[in-house]
Amino acid sequence: MKTLERSHVIDEGRLFSEIDAAGQSPAEKALDIIDKARELRGLTTAEVAVLLKTDTPEVRETLYAAAIKVKAAIYGQRMVLFAPLYVTNECCNDCLYCAFRSSNKELIRKRLTMEEIAEEVRLLERMGHKRLLLVYGEGADDSIEYMLKTIETVYATRTGMGEIRRVNVNCAPRTAGDFRLLHEAGIGTFQIFQETYHRETYARMHPSGPKSDYDWRITAPDRAFEGGVDDLGIGPLFGLFDWRFEVMATVAHAQYLEDKLGVGPHTISMPRLEPALNAPVAEHPPHMVSDDDFRRIVCIFRLAVPYTGMILSTRESAEFRDELFRLGISQISAGSKTSPGAYKDATREHIMEQFTLGDHRTPDEIIHELCQAGHMPSFCTACYRQGRTGHDFMGLAKIGFIQDFCTPNAILTFKEYLLDYASPATRALGEKVLSEHVSRVLNTKVRRHLEKSLQEMEEGGRDIYM
Repeated sequence: MKTLERSHVIDEGRLFSEIDAAGQSPAEKALDIIDKARELRGLTTAEVAVLLKTDTPEVRETLYAAAIKVKAAIYGQRMVLFAPLYVTNECCNDCLYCAFRSSNKELIRKRLTMEEIAEEVRLLERMGHKRLLLVYGEGADDSIEYMLKTIETVYATRTGMGEIRRVNVNCAPRTAGDFRLLHEAGIGTFQIFQETYHRETYARMHPSGPKSDYDWRITAPDRAFEGGVDDLGIGPLFGLFDWRFEVMATVAHAQYLEDKLGVGPHTISMPRLEPALNAPVAEHPPHMVSDDDFRRIVCIFRLAVPYTGMILSTRESAEFRDELFRLGISQISAGSKTSPGAYKDATREHIMEQFTLGDHRTPDEIIHELCQAGHMPSFCTACYRQGRTGHDFMGLAKIGFIQDFCTPNAILTFKEYLLDYASPATRALGEKVLSEHVSRVLNTKVRRHLEKSLQEMEEGGRDIYM
């Protein structure tokens, strides 16, 4: 389906003007903006532009410190874990940066059956996962019926103590009616990347297929919200165009959703281009983003949209991911595979995957290192199962709800992991971390309830949350 008129979500002229104007700003202005951001009120795009264009050593170190403080104030030490499950790599688009592009004849195409999906889910459950992101291509048989059946299959598949408690969806734009059906099927977040917000670059990167319609794609979150899905995930693919513009446009998109829908995006993802089979742009990104600039991107997003979850994928190396976690990241994928059926059989992954991964650690290895760094791994899904989403979640987040309830729920889900899935070394370390976090719960009533719940879990109780 095509849009009937040009959307005005992103005003390119205004954003470029703000970037140009920011080039004349003194470092003192950037430091004042960072001070404002510490108050957890977010930033305007004009203020973001100043931080993007001002990069003295003092500003950079102050930026890092502020991002760490803001993340701790809102999220504490929690780190939410999930896994992607690629349902199909069939696609009728010809995106120049993606191995799934229709003209890639070397890619082995596959669409999972319900039995194959169940098998993949059982493997992911045995790793301890409770949250899945179902990833769909945009194929000729892109029916809503197939999507609904896959979601039903995931929720119905259980192994021992394992179950998937929340299914998120990354798929092509749909109608509001389709989103209503996905909402009724019990999805959590609808995630869609604009890839690049720059229209001219977007047209060049998407020469054919339904995805070539910029406006139909950028208005997909609006239709999802109309269909009842009020947790929305957005993000650019860094490397296609100037990263400064992409940061500005992503913040502008977040503010547009806040102004129009009354609630901004639940998550922002920030993938960088990685090599992909027969994807020419991925091999030679036209706008490379250095590690130093990527650190700044993470920090600026954390200050600009403080209550939005920030997702980092396994595209990045293990060492670099560990560094970025403390600067503002609040959700991570773990043990990821980017081709359909790869959790069972990764032998053909290179000729089936969407892009190259940088972090090949198992979930248990990642969790062990999170514990060593003082983070609290979380598999919590309580808010989504209690209907605390969209407006309700953001309203509660802004009055300290996350610290009072999300941290205890993270502790409870981590306890489940330690009891049912952790290696001996991870369990020993995790129990120490868990005990430390319990002792930091200041509300006496909450702490007592938490301690009672933890004892119930030792005695066999599961899926306990506040």
